[in-house]
Amino acid sequence: MAVVVQILAADDAKAWSLLQRHSPGMALPDRTYVVDDDAIKALREAGVRFTEVSRGTGRPRVQGALAGERV
Repeated sequence: MAVVVQILAADDAKAWSLLQRHSPGMALPDRTYVVDDDAIKALREAGVRFTEVSRGTGRPRVQGALAGERV
């Protein structure tokens, strides 16, 4: 499951190092990362402070469109 988290500034270097080893995620601006549940567990075990911004199981949908439908 994809989880969007924002890392506290003081923990960003620690989180970046850990995420490079543990997650095939994505880095976004403002210390925001898209990671999987295993990475969330690793961040918690390492004591990295973060806020969960969003949690989703699939691709974003356009209102009125079915998943996978061209819009």
